[in-house]
Amino acid sequence: MKNDDFRSKFTSVIILTMKKKLTIIIILFIAFILSIQVVFPTDNHQKNIQGNINYQDDDTMQVLSFSGKVIDKNTGDPIVFASVFITGTKRGTVTNSNGEFIIKIPRLYLNRQIGIAHIGYITSIFDVTELKPSDNVVELVSAPYEIEEVTIRQLDPIELIKSAVVKIPENFSNQPVMMTSFYRETIKQNRNYVAIAEAVLDVYKASYKNTTDFDRIKVFKGRKSQDVKKMDTVLFKFQGGPYTSFLLDVAKNPGELLAEESFKFYEYQMGGIVRVNDAQAYVIDFDQKKELEFPLYKGKLYLDVDNLAIVGIDFEISPKKIERASEYLIRKKPIGLSIDVESGNYLVNYRKIDNLWYLNYVRTELVFRVKWKRKLFRSIYTTMSEMAVTDISSENIQKYRFRETIKLSDVFVEKVTDFEDPDFWGDYNIIKLDESIEEAIEKLSRKLRRRTE
Repeated sequence: MKNDDFRSKFTSVIILTMKKKLTIIIILFIAFILSIQVVFPTDNHQKNIQGNINYQDDDTMQVLSFSGKVIDKNTGDPIVFASVFITGTKRGTVTNSNGEFIIKIPRLYLNRQIGIAHIGYITSIFDVTELKPSDNVVELVSAPYEIEEVTIRQLDPIELIKSAVVKIPENFSNQPVMMTSFYRETIKQNRNYVAIAEAVLDVYKASYKNTTDFDRIKVFKGRKSQDVKKMDTVLFKFQGGPYTSFLLDVAKNPGELLAEESFKFYEYQMGGIVRVNDAQAYVIDFDQKKELEFPLYKGKLYLDVDNLAIVGIDFEISPKKIERASEYLIRKKPIGLSIDVESGNYLVNYRKIDNLWYLNYVRTELVFRVKWKRKLFRSIYTTMSEMAVTDISSENIQKYRFRETIKLSDVFVEKVTDFEDPDFWGDYNIIKLDESIEEAIEKLSRKLRRRTE
């Protein structure tokens, strides 16, 4: 791996700077994966004669909305990014960074059960009828798995990773599937949201066995808002959008972290065993070697104890060389503008359905400090994207035409419609923003209206 490999084609953020009538483009590459692919849609989709996907809206698909919070039973702390799903189906969502969730359940599933799972906890299963429309509180019990320390030390983490990669075709779908997913990207300047874009996605998910087949991601419905003036003279845009979220499916795209040629750049050690969806998973801790002069990653990889399936990965730009990250992430910038990367965090988890693992949730977050040379104050910008798979179907497989899909070079906010009314999302499960998305939207809308009055 060369130093410039850190600038791989994962996520780009375009920074447009208007100064002296010049437009300068700064591209921040959040390095990660050189290969491409990922996908999943819904068992409630069917093709129409034009080849598009129709969503059923008959009486059987009427839905009820339920919201609540998932917390640790012992501490009361919110459990972040817990999976919330309807058992026996491929419908689900995840909790946000406050442990809150919203799930919309079709009436035909009201006789089923809800499952809530998170790494290190016993999965909670209860009847849908036990849910209230709102203010539900679900407590999960921590379930650390004890094992002889000597047994863990005897395991070779690199050999486990190699075996896990070899077994990907066995542990993940070897046939293409369709997915419905919800995607959101936001930009904050200090504590204020200054840009929001989100969409319901239809996705053709290529087989994990077929390495020459590519995922195809298509926007079904979307909305956006931007408060450009709030960002002073710096305007940020994501490049790649939903497409880059699917690049982080390390089971489909082993890329720089799981490829054998990358092992020489990392230190690995066994981090014990934790519970994942009522099964045990090895924890492999990794960090870049201290002698490296360029920034890589630090994190945890989770492998199912029984079959070595990749069940999740949680990592960040390594603190060992975070101070040099801007050298590799920033291609161009105007003279007098200082940009320092403060953190880069990534989370990917999977969900087991019928003995196979499927992509479930992806989140990326980059925080950086921006300061003009002759200005007293600085700004902290936080760029975040998250994607949750809400439905999966192995029927009505439709491989979208390339021209219909999101590309790596696309700017997502330019591909979605402007904000719609609250009924816009209909029956689709969404991630609940830390701040209510509708409140954030209304704040921006009021500001924009005031400028045009």
